[in-house]
Amino acid sequence: MIRLLTADDHEVCMALVQQQPAENLFIIGDIEAFGYDKPFQKIWGQFEDEQLIAVLLKYEANYIPYAQGSFDVQAFADIINADEYATEMSGLKQFTDLLEPLIQKPLNKKQELYYAKCTKLQPIYDGSELQNVERLTLDTIDENVELMLTIPEFEGSNISAAGKIRAEENKTGRTYFMREGDIMASSASTTAENSVSAMVIAVATREGFKQKGYATKCMQKLCGELLDEGKSLCLFYDNPKAGAIYKRLGFEDIGFWNMLRFKK
Repeated sequence: MIRLLTADDHEVCMALVQQQPAENLFIIGDIEAFGYDKPFQKIWGQFEDEQLIAVLLKYEANYIPYAQGSFDVQAFADIINADEYATEMSGLKQFTDLLEPLIQKPLNKKQELYYAKCTKLQPIYDGSELQNVERLTLDTIDENVELMLTIPEFEGSNISAAGKIRAEENKTGRTYFMREGDIMASSASTTAENSVSAMVIAVATREGFKQKGYATKCMQKLCGELLDEGKSLCLFYDNPKAGAIYKRLGFEDIGFWNMLRFKK
């Protein structure tokens, strides 16, 4: 049986998705932030012998599936197909690969990323070497946005001062950075922070300041703090060279994350 979940199902829903907190970072974060009765968010659950075995989360126009074992792939696909405003599906590759052939919407773009998580830090630098790593504050946000917009890979992204302020105020993200002289040279951030997990994003170093360990130091400070809070960490990457740096800090590949965008 598949039905919409309500606040009465919160305990059983969390029991399912928190079995893999890093893998379900977005589902957990969205439920904690917005619950079950917002017009832009819905969560369907599949029950078998009265036990919840799979969920499908809709946030705005994006759908994310998750299951422990097999699930009713056709029924989940039917829910997505029935939504004329659905433009995205994302999730672990093993689930999106099953759903993709059944989605009756023309595909615009598909991206497959390595998905890695960290539950125990492997420090590269000792504490004295991290003394110059600073926590972003409201009065340094504009400077950080300026840094990010110098990085070619973030060109056209939605990085903004307003977004960073919102993340800091809502405690859904944080940033650490390093300077060389008066120049903010490197930073690393999180997003989608929730009670059990967080995603590392926007690890970047300004051109002319690379190969000095700045980004790794920012990462180590950021990840160490979050792990000390008892949170699992995850990140996406598509560059094996960058992946090697993350693995030195304790990240391990756990699969692939697919993002599919459909034509409107």
